[in-house]
Formats: sequence, C-alpha cells, structure tokens
Amino acid sequence: MSTAPARPRAALLLLAYLAFVSLGLPDGLLGVAWPSIRDDFHVPTEAVGLVLTAGTVGYLTSSVLAGFTLARIGVGALLAASTLLASLALSGYVLSPVLAVLVGCALLLGLGSGAVDSGLNAYAAGVFGPRHMNWLHAFFGLGVAIGPLIMTGALSAGLSWRWGYGTVAAAQFALAIAFALTVRAWRRDSPATAGAAGAAGAAPAAAVRVPIGATLRLPAVWSGTLAFALYVALEVSAGLWAFLLLTEGRGLGAAVAGGCVSAYWGSLFVGRVVQGVVAERLGATLVLRVSLVGMAVGAGLIAAPGPAALAVLGLVVVGFAAAPVFPLLTLTTADRVGAAHADRAIGLQIGASGIGAALAPAGLGVLIGNTSVQVLGSALVVLALALIALYEWGARRPSGRPVPAQPDGEGQTSGPVRPVVEGR
Repeated sequence: MSTAPARPRAALLLLAYLAFVSLGLPDGLLGVAWPSIRDDFHVPTEAVGLVLTAGTVGYLTSSVLAGFTLARIGVGALLAASTLLASLALSGYVLSPVLAVLVGCALLLGLGSGAVDSGLNAYAAGVFGPRHMNWLHAFFGLGVAIGPLIMTGALSAGLSWRWGYGTVAAAQFALAIAFALTVRAWRRDSPATAGAAGAAGAAPAAAVRVPIGATLRLPAVWSGTLAFALYVALEVSAGLWAFLLLTEGRGLGAAVAGGCVSAYWGSLFVGRVVQGVVAERLGATLVLRVSLVGMAVGAGLIAAPGPAALAVLGLVVVGFAAAPVFPLLTLTTADRVGAAHADRAIGLQIGASGIGAALAPAGLGVLIGNTSVQVLGSALVVLALALIALYEWGARRPSGRPVPAQPDGEGQTSGPVRPVVEGR
C-alpha cells in the first residue's frame, strides 16, 4: 500500500506545532510589556482589563463559531485567514498611538487567535493521540516562554515594547502564508475525511444529523466548559501577574523577573513534553488528578510569605503540574460528550478558556490595584481548589454517549458514523 498520505500528514503536524508556538507568543508578551505600555499611554495598572476584555470578546466569538462551522468552511482556509488576521492585529499594536487603538487591535487579535485555537484543537483531537496532543500544547507553552524573552530582550536593548510585537507579527504572517499554501492538504487529511474513508476495506461512513440543541443540552458539555474557564484563569493569571509580583512584591530586578516568567512558561513546555509520554502509559484520569493537586501545591508556595525564590519555585511547580490538563481535557472531549458533539464542545471549551483568560486576570488587576500584588498567591489557591472540586464532580456524573451506528435502507449498518452538524 502506498505511503503517500504519511507525507502530507507529517507536514501538517509540523505546521500544527509551529501554529501552537505562534498562538503562545502574544500571550507571553503582554505581562512583560504592560508596565511599559501603561507608562507610554499614561493609564492605571487595571487598564489591562480593557485589553484582555476586548481580546476575550473576539476570542470567544471566533472560537465558538469555528466549532460550529468547521465542517463547512474547512480547517485549512480557517487557519490561513485567521492567522493573517492575527498578524495584522499585532501590526496594529506596533502602530497604536493610544490605548483605545490597541484595545481595538486586541479585539482583532482575539478573533484570529480564537479561530486558530479552536480549529487546531478540533483537528488534533480527531487525528492525533495523547502524546502528540500534549506535545502540540507543549509548543504553545514554548511560544509563551519565548514571548517574555522577546519582549525582555527588546526592553533590555533600550527599544520600545513595540519591537516585541512587531517581531511576532512577522512570524504570524509567515505562518499565514504556509497555511494558505497547504489548504487542500488540510482538507484531504481532516478528521471528517478520515472518518468517511475509514480503514482500508471498510464501508463508507454514514451521516448522522445532530441538531445544535442536542449538543447544548448535554451536562457534560457545560461542566467541561466551566473546567476550561477555571484552568485557563489560573494559568494566565499566574503568567500575567508574576512579573509584577516578583519585581514590586519580592524585589527582583526586571531582567531577572522576566527570566523567571519565562521559566514558568518553560516549565509548562517541559511538563507537556514529559507528560505526553506519561499519559499514554498511566492514563488520562490519574495524570489529570495528580496534576490538579500539583497546581494547588504550587499556588500555595506562591502565596506563602518568603523570599522571591519560594515564589519562583511555586511558579515552576504550577507550570509543570498544569502542563497536561488542557490537552488531556481536550483529547477526551469526545469520550465525555460523544463524537457527534465533539467539535462543538471543543469550540465552547476554547471560548470559555478565553473568558477565563480575561475575566480572572482582569479582576485580579483591579484587586491588585486596590490592595497589593501579594494577593496573587491566595487567588491562585482559590482557583486551583475550585478546579479540583469541579473535576471531581464532573468525574462522578454520567458522561455523554456517542452517537451509535445507524442502519441503512436495508436494515444493515453501513460502517462508522460520521456526524453531520446542522445549523439549527
């Protein structure tokens, strides 16, 4: 049998890795850049909430719509257009004369990033196994770890924060071109196509129409959606405010603190590389439970009074423990809600993660502005304990059932079922 299909899949896997890196880069920039942006635009610390909220509105809108329309527009075209939009938005950051313009660009960046995130996660959940799913998200962590280094390097060289965003904008533009050149390959190697073709010699997949309401009525869809919001709230809050905690709260210099923030995101990358293999051997449930407890322990170290080294250790523990949570929850979505609802559920989950990424850090910004940055650790502990409670509650509820094979006109099953979503 010909091995030709392996080549485009390997190429698409490489592009998917690069895309996850590019998704992480902007997230890693803001925490280091914000003090400079705040000073340039003469706005208070809590004004970061405007940027985060605008980004979340765009992210939520596009990620949910992508989950519901992915089968119609194709993942390749979605990735090419959305990555180009993200590049243009980041270029807008570079040119923004006032905060209001930057907030508008944050909305566009959210629209581009949400669609890319949802499309890639839905594609990967249908095509790749636990190891590659963790490794793909590890490369997101790598992107977020590189982001602070890019921004710290620009600021340490005496350059404006705008140079950091310009560098990432150029990288996003190059990736958009790569997606545009491979649109047909993504369509040919999509999960829907693979499901329709089946294994060698298998019968074609049957089509099952699944109303949107059926997806929205599943409790497993909403418990998973809330879990994503809590998880990302913790992950982003730690990364966004760690720089301020280490500089203003624990007395570290800006360069050292920037390196420590990169260490946090780097531990997320290393954890996903390592635990991608561990999850295949020990199973998702055990790895998820241990990871959630580890996040709570790390948050406790950040909250504990002590030297800066203790807070840095807590950040690294949180990053390493959090590593497999997002990819494993995404990978097991079909097990919880059924394959027919998986794309939609993933879109909702990605959208909820955007809400968590904005509301919690923005709320913390207001809290920090009115108290002190030392409150960060306690807030992370509360989020970690809430996530543990939600996961255990969801684990004890019946999961969503997959759509069964349907008989054909002659009373015989016609092979694996391929869900076809309806727009009503």
